[in-house]
Amino acid sequence: WLANCSQGISDMGRKTDSIGRSFIYATALVCLLLVAAACGSESAPQPGESDMKAADSEPAVRTPASGPALSEMARSGEELFNVSCSACHGPGAAGTNLGPPLIDRVYHPGHHPDFSIRNAVSNGVKQHHWWFGDMPPVAGVPPEDVEKLVCYIREVQRSNGIFEGDAFSTVC
Repeated sequence: WLANCSQGISDMGRKTDSIGRSFIYATALVCLLLVAAACGSESAPQPGESDMKAADSEPAVRTPASGPALSEMARSGEELFNVSCSACHGPGAAGTNLGPPLIDRVYHPGHHPDFSIRNAVSNGVKQHHWWFGDMPPVAGVPPEDVEKLVCYIREVQRSNGIFEGDAFSTVC
């Protein structure tokens, strides 16, 4: 784009009348402003930042809110999560520089129902909301343990205000 802009300016430089020079200067100014805007403080989302407009103002790594005690199923899920998921998704599902926080509204059960979490654990998932790359499948997690993981994630989301009550059908 910049090369085309420069070529256009040099082609116009051949004109010698004052209107032509004014047009050249105005075009050069516009080109410079566009380049400056492209290099300005507004940068592309970096790893850990949401590419969804609604979440752009939120921090990439969150601190889980303290909430009510976890159910027995969710406590089992927390243990599994800490072993299998927290290296990327962080303690309390708060995210790291390797994976997104699951206590973000993008993972609200109305947008990502329980089956999407099951699928991500079992089959992996292509990156689509974040800049962390594709998530590989989590090897060696049996289906009954996946349910415990989903339960833990949903209870942590509830305690962090991602959704309330039983408005959505979740595993626990």
